[in-house]
Amino acid sequence: MLGSYRKRIAAMAIQLAKDDPQLVKEVIARLRESGDIEADDLVYLDRIADRWIRIAQENQVRG
Repeated sequence: MLGSYRKRIAAMAIQLAKDDPQLVKEVIARLRESGDIEADDLVYLDRIADRWIRIAQENQVRG
């Protein structure tokens, strides 16, 4: 049961990183500054957000 819940939370976080990567980056930065999360936490989500930002920028250049 707990594994299924964690998978759903992870899927929602990844989808948010795809939909609004700038927001995800801002939230992660705020959480790190406030000390609510460790510097290493959410690195994976941060990378996904970076990836989608890069994809969006490449699409703007092409389109």
